[in-house]
Amino acid sequence: MAQVGQLDFKQFLETRKGALPKPKDGGEPGEAGGDDAAPVYAYASDHATRMAFTKLKPVELAVTAAVRAFKALGKNQFLGNAVRVGPNQFPRVHKLVLECASTLGVTPPTLYITNSPVMNAMTVGTNDDSFIVVHSALIDYFTDAELLIVIGHETGHIHNNHVVYLTALYYLRNMASIFLKWMVLPADLALSGWMRRAEITCDRAGLLCCKDVDVSRRALAKLALGSSKLHEEFDIEAFAEQYEEGKAGAGRYAELTASHPWISKRLKALKAFGESELYRRHVGAGDAGLTMAEVDEKVHEIISVA
Repeated sequence: MAQVGQLDFKQFLETRKGALPKPKDGGEPGEAGGDDAAPVYAYASDHATRMAFTKLKPVELAVTAAVRAFKALGKNQFLGNAVRVGPNQFPRVHKLVLECASTLGVTPPTLYITNSPVMNAMTVGTNDDSFIVVHSALIDYFTDAELLIVIGHETGHIHNNHVVYLTALYYLRNMASIFLKWMVLPADLALSGWMRRAEITCDRAGLLCCKDVDVSRRALAKLALGSSKLHEEFDIEAFAEQYEEGKAGAGRYAELTASHPWISKRLKALKAFGESELYRRHVGAGDAGLTMAEVDEKVHEIISVA
């Protein structure tokens, strides 16, 4: 069975120290140093896990099949009822897309809004044909500042070359026949383990775009709460501390099949990135702060399931 969770953490911290460049003065915080180099803000475990996929045949087969399906049918299925955002179509949202793209130093992605009461967003496609889909519930419930972390998060998936793997996992979970679940399980587990790491990277991308730790954490917390009526009474710090209770007991292993870390973990991980030198320099808060290796070490302890 394909496994991606047994990576040497000390080894990829050394990768973080040696291979990832510092952002250039006045330049984009996401600048990378080559085709295989991750953006400087990326969670090192995300990048190391994705590099390990080259040795996993189930993942390779899943990605190949997903790209083929997307090119043949998937794009039309996704976009049949979605509305494309542009300069003349929801220009306020389009401006947020341009702002995120400028921050991360990427070509502005195509964004669509689809009618859904579920607060969600996704990025799908191929490396050369990807797009972001945002559910209408998010547009209604989130402020513009909060939408920046959503759009920045999804743009981070594109910036980090996550898209084909996201698409593969989508097809594995939503399109595969129930009779074939046992065949796709190895790829599903491998991709889910990677995606939990990738979400940490892209939460950081969203924070770089939003430039406000409190706003970014509030946006994540809204995804957990769901209720606009209760939001004003919501104690985010108390919710984040639920993480401590979740560390004990066998129930925590249920997260191994999840595609996202628990939101309480993401809140703590995002706070750790907000203490980094990289982020503090980005928002003009001075040069003092944690190195990215130190941040990744803290985050590894937070999101680890074992």
